[in-house]
Amino acid sequence: MSGHRLVATVAVSLWLGGVPGATLAQTAQTAPVQSADARLKALYDAEYEWRRRDQGRLEGFGPASLGDRLPRVDPKSQASRLAYWDGVLAELDRIPHDQLSHEERINAAVFRTAVEVMANEVRWKTHEIPFNTDSFFWTGLSPMPGSGFADAAQYRRYISRLNDIPRYFAENIANMESGLKRGFSNPQVVLAGRDKTAEPYQARDETNPLYGPFKAMPASIPADEQARLKAEGLAAIRNVAAPAYDDLLAFLRTEYFPRARSGIAASELPDGRAFYRSRVRDFTTTDLTPKQIHEIGLKEVARIRADMEATMKETGFKGTMPEFFHFLRTDPQFYAKTPHELLAEASYVVMKSIGKMNETVGTLPRYRHGIVPVPDAIAPIYTSGRGGLQNCQFNTYKLDSRPLYTLPALALHECTPGHSFQAALALEAPERPDFRKQLYFSGYGEGWGLYTEWLGQQMGIYETPYQEFGRQTYEMWRAVRLVIDTGMHEYGWSREKALEYFKDNVALSELEITNEVDRYISWPGQALAYKLGEISIRNLRREAEAKLGPKFDQRQFHDVILGLGAVPLTVLESEVRRWIDETAAKG
Repeated sequence: MSGHRLVATVAVSLWLGGVPGATLAQTAQTAPVQSADARLKALYDAEYEWRRRDQGRLEGFGPASLGDRLPRVDPKSQASRLAYWDGVLAELDRIPHDQLSHEERINAAVFRTAVEVMANEVRWKTHEIPFNTDSFFWTGLSPMPGSGFADAAQYRRYISRLNDIPRYFAENIANMESGLKRGFSNPQVVLAGRDKTAEPYQARDETNPLYGPFKAMPASIPADEQARLKAEGLAAIRNVAAPAYDDLLAFLRTEYFPRARSGIAASELPDGRAFYRSRVRDFTTTDLTPKQIHEIGLKEVARIRADMEATMKETGFKGTMPEFFHFLRTDPQFYAKTPHELLAEASYVVMKSIGKMNETVGTLPRYRHGIVPVPDAIAPIYTSGRGGLQNCQFNTYKLDSRPLYTLPALALHECTPGHSFQAALALEAPERPDFRKQLYFSGYGEGWGLYTEWLGQQMGIYETPYQEFGRQTYEMWRAVRLVIDTGMHEYGWSREKALEYFKDNVALSELEITNEVDRYISWPGQALAYKLGEISIRNLRREAEAKLGPKFDQRQFHDVILGLGAVPLTVLESEVRRWIDETAAKG
């Protein structure tokens, strides 16, 4: 998604920012309310319209909807949002849910979860920690490399946003300062090198990533107007945006990094245990406790370990599991020699998967994604891959840390039939309320991504025992997360203990392992959603196969899941079981 996007670092991603408009009660009272369905629709439509105005966005979605300013994140704006969303929840409670239609009951459950998550973000003042080791408020303010905007009006609004960067950064800096004063910050140990992601934006010339969109202007904009827009954009970067990055980096290096907290556990933050439990609930969209999740993780680690032992024997390797890990981490045969080789291998896996889609999913999207490398500016601290609507990214930095035996699982998860495929289906989905069109619940989305790695076995994607071991490695990675995340944030594990547990169980490179553990430290609870979501989908499939027998069609099963769009796991489970019962009842 191009443009400025403030991602709620919990279970759901939503646009935020701006000055509150009319109160929800005032808006809802003006709408004709004749039924529970109508009352609910008036409520979620009013909230979404308020949020659109609050963030300064235009109607619609995508780059064309981006306004002429960045989000407002100051404490006054945050407090106004919390008051508004608390009012939304109170109004939602007054609607008789037993009178709602089936579709509106789904909308109500999704809406409640989304609003609770947004309210919790503000209630816990997570804006005082506005970045983590994976996501930064100072990146993503322009489209992906090679992408531009559709017309001159969108470029003018982009230039206005560039000129708004100093105000936006100043508000984030003030929030971080407030967090430092009360001991609410990122842990110091995970911050090393994260400042370097801002350095490219200090350039005063056309090498600045913010200038990228001006290199991809459409021919429909006349040449003279292109020249004017380029000059205005470069002036905004040189005179306004780049100096703001100077100020930001000075604050990070002289104030934030030195004063950041020494501990790593979320439980050590103010009211930390309650904060961590809230993060767990919001990310997983379940009521599981950290203790329950830790125990699930331990059981999954033991189960997957047995599978890995069997696959290791299948390769013909005669040593121990630690020796096999060392072999996989160091033998040149498992690593690409050039970025092109890695991207080509990923492309092959994606095309092989596309060839299996007709027998895997019933409803196929028309939109197709590309395969691109992760941008150089963030590659050193970025994950191995990331799926998106326009492109699926693969990290080509330090190729000796990017094993090819895990690439098939990664490509399935991030590309097709994983996240990029999901995004395309969401784009072309049946009409849904606007508030649902850009929601992302981690348990649902990441659960599907991990499920597709397992699905690759049925699709015939894994061609060697090493690739199957790579799939198991990724499954173990997600199981280990359950143990490590809860271990550090609930049980007081040290970073060193987490790193050793990871190395003992997962055949990833040390760079990947370190990046992952630091991510869990700085983003408590987020990593738990993957495995819990996958377990939910796998369990639902087993239920469907057992109850439906020969009536089971995986294409229909997958269509039910993907057709729902992003929903809490509780909604996913109830809707799939409803489909199972209805299918079983058919003659």
